[in-house]
Amino acid sequence: MSYICSVGTSIPSFNLKQEEIQSFIKGIFQRPMHEMERLLPVFENASVSNRQFVVDKDWFAEDHSFKERNELYQMKAIEHSVDAIDQCLAEPDFLKNPIPYEAIDAIIFVSSTGVSTPSIDAYIMNERSFRDDVIRMPLWGLGCAGGASGLARANEWLSFNPKGSVLVVGIELCGLTFQKNDHKKSNFIGTALFGDGISAALVLGESSPFLRERKKACPVMAKSSSRLKKNAVDVMGWDITDNGFEVVFAKSIPTLVENFWNDHVHSFLDQLGWSKQELSFLVAHPGGKKVLQSIEAVLDVSQKELKYSYQVLKNHGNMSSVTVFYILKEWMKEDLKGGERSLLSALGPGFSSELLSLEWM
Repeated sequence: MSYICSVGTSIPSFNLKQEEIQSFIKGIFQRPMHEMERLLPVFENASVSNRQFVVDKDWFAEDHSFKERNELYQMKAIEHSVDAIDQCLAEPDFLKNPIPYEAIDAIIFVSSTGVSTPSIDAYIMNERSFRDDVIRMPLWGLGCAGGASGLARANEWLSFNPKGSVLVVGIELCGLTFQKNDHKKSNFIGTALFGDGISAALVLGESSPFLRERKKACPVMAKSSSRLKKNAVDVMGWDITDNGFEVVFAKSIPTLVENFWNDHVHSFLDQLGWSKQELSFLVAHPGGKKVLQSIEAVLDVSQKELKYSYQVLKNHGNMSSVTVFYILKEWMKEDLKGGERSLLSALGPGFSSELLSLEWM
């Protein structure tokens, strides 16, 4: 098992209100008026109020090549990743004293909104005084499930290295993928939902000497579970074109929660020997409002058990893999008692589901 001891975030500079984006988009997308009027309620029904981006509003009105987008992704990814790490390793809400960069043994870097070789974690190591023998594990293409998967891989690595310290870093600059000339409905929905987010989580092994720096009870990961639905690769993901990434979003996702995820979560609870009544709350990737409503129906819970999933969606939008870290951070800031149980859940391309057990200790 392993301990998630701190989470840091880096908030992009440009905050846009949903109404501002909705009004702006009307002049960007060249669609017939009757079609535009039919699609615009997507913005109002998304349960999103604010989103943050690494570029200003005017950037979205211009044409950009794949090369230009990706160069901007690389620059902003390095800048914001380092900020999130700095906050994570010195977060006074969670840590008595800062954790030195030299204490980190592995970095797992998660992203799906840009490409880089060498991967961004190599640049991060050059920005701070990390040791040169740090294990690097970049994960790409897991979409919204990437954050959960990154934590699961950290837990697995620490089971073999119980004195170790791992940073799980996630960066998703969804705004840089925006395609104003993509007229598919999925792009319109993505425009109403996605924002930019950056996070870093410190995960310590059960014998780590730095566990003494914990300020309060924190979530412990014991087990994880991954499941892939066969022949469902077209449910969500990217179409990679000459202009960059074009979003793929199927309307069947909430239905998949009600059957595919339903089977997965109940079989995982059985494996853990937990009942759903033992779950105090859920660290659930929101995906969108309909996904959260489907989760409520499957586990027979209320919005109270998902309050930070709704709150993060409202204040930041869907930040792909990073979203679960923002939600987890909010739950960690509460003074939870030892023994509180939860599941961390996220769905991604493939179509895939990632689950982790969390117990506060």
